[in-house]
Amino acid sequence: MDLNFTEEQKILRDMVRNLCEEHASTRIVRDMENDPLGVPPGLWAQMKDTGLLAMMLPEAYGGIGLDTLDRAVIYQELGRALAPGPHFVSSVMGSLAIEKGGSKEQKDALLPAIGRGELIVTPAWLEPDNGFGPQGVQLRAETTADGYRLDGVKRHVFYARAAQKLIVLARTGEAADAIDLLLVDTDAPGVTLEQQLSMASDTQYKVRFDGVVVPAANRLGAPQSGWATWEACMYEGIILLAAQAVGGADRALEITVEYSKGRVQFDKPIGSFQALAHYMSDAVAVIEGAKTLVLEAAWAHTKGKSIARLAPMAKLFACNTFRDVTAKCEQIHGGYGFTLEYDIQLFFRRAKQQQMNWWDSRYLEDLIAAEVLDGTGRTIEDPFAV
Repeated sequence: MDLNFTEEQKILRDMVRNLCEEHASTRIVRDMENDPLGVPPGLWAQMKDTGLLAMMLPEAYGGIGLDTLDRAVIYQELGRALAPGPHFVSSVMGSLAIEKGGSKEQKDALLPAIGRGELIVTPAWLEPDNGFGPQGVQLRAETTADGYRLDGVKRHVFYARAAQKLIVLARTGEAADAIDLLLVDTDAPGVTLEQQLSMASDTQYKVRFDGVVVPAANRLGAPQSGWATWEACMYEGIILLAAQAVGGADRALEITVEYSKGRVQFDKPIGSFQALAHYMSDAVAVIEGAKTLVLEAAWAHTKGKSIARLAPMAKLFACNTFRDVTAKCEQIHGGYGFTLEYDIQLFFRRAKQQQMNWWDSRYLEDLIAAEVLDGTGRTIEDPFAV
């Protein structure tokens, strides 16, 4: 396993870093906080022009020929910048769900539009007081003569106001995994959007469905195959979230090192005090460990190997690292670290949010334990791999 970046990956890394420096500065991150749409137009246009919106797509649908290692390189840079916008929900999770579960007609109609930036799709998955597993999906899709009728509530639906379509996880049977993925227009009759304020001040919505009619043609995949599709998407997607967390932790530490060199107490920089220096040295060690684990998971997926253990391990460790490192960085900043004027709080709030979203620590620990203890993890191999 060679985890050194190729020349092409270095060029890709530098391109994304330069793009973020210009179009995803901390000023833009701040401007997007609690914004109803949450889509920075300059960044989104650049992502479209550079092919980043199509990074998950096969070349037949407008993709740019990247593998999971390449995508992890991109997401480390997006994490460093705290780049706002619906890239993960639409260009990653939306693209994956349609590619893995959709018919040829659905793929032809939707995937190129996502890659061109003409369509934003976001999953409507989690529900009030319910968990991350299949039994957490209780919103019912009642069968009708022409398709389905939806009644219920989803929450933590990212960028719903900016999206044209939702991918709704809905229960269609009594078995634990009897779930379908349904495409629903955000402006369909009976769909109501209510913005939720979050710790990270990112753009989330509660979505209510009151008698929403969904044609059978809008189902992704065979009946009651939705959870298997979604779970396969999640295993792949959390590798990129882990890469994003590593990038955020790396940049937070850089900011703190710079601060510790310039902040003077008792006539010398605070970074020269042993206690603070040890905090930062510990942070370097765990960040480097997280980077290696994330790249190993990305490498395994690229090589067609099982990621049933590596993907949850990568997200668990990387998100814990992001949260713990940013907490130490805030302490090194002292009281300034808790004021809105300093950027370090932007990283801490997003670190905690990312630790709790897209399979939280406890759910990831359950997945890893299932693999370690009895080898019966939820997904041993991606059943949708070609």
